[in-house]
Amino acid sequence: MTSRFTELVVDCHDPERLAAFWCAVLDFEVIDRTEGQVEIGSWEPTVEEVRARQMPPTVVFIRVPEDKAVKNRLHLDVSPIDRSTDDEVARLVGLGATKADVGQGSGRSWVVMNDPEGNEFDVLRTLAPES
Repeated sequence: MTSRFTELVVDCHDPERLAAFWCAVLDFEVIDRTEGQVEIGSWEPTVEEVRARQMPPTVVFIRVPEDKAVKNRLHLDVSPIDRSTDDEVARLVGLGATKADVGQGSGRSWVVMNDPEGNEFDVLRTLAPES
């Protein structure tokens, strides 16, 4: 038997704030919270479902005392499904994200952004149907 990718864990100062931000970005819901930890997802996993097939991972935000110090070695890519990339970038800025320069240069088909705690993520091409 193999393993399953079940959670992506993000260290942060304010799990509630980041969970709220990412719930708004991804249309996820909080599925569990304990002291210093919030888990969000598009579904509530059960052991049986995870064993049966590969399912989308949940995202867990865990409170840590240290600050983010360097560029992420791992980041999320998101693709808007119902609007243009530019419109999605504007929506995410309204939610608290900022555009980032990590040396990607200009003329790229994606936009590098930071979440409210400075974690990088990319907004890729839109997947919205053409009008």
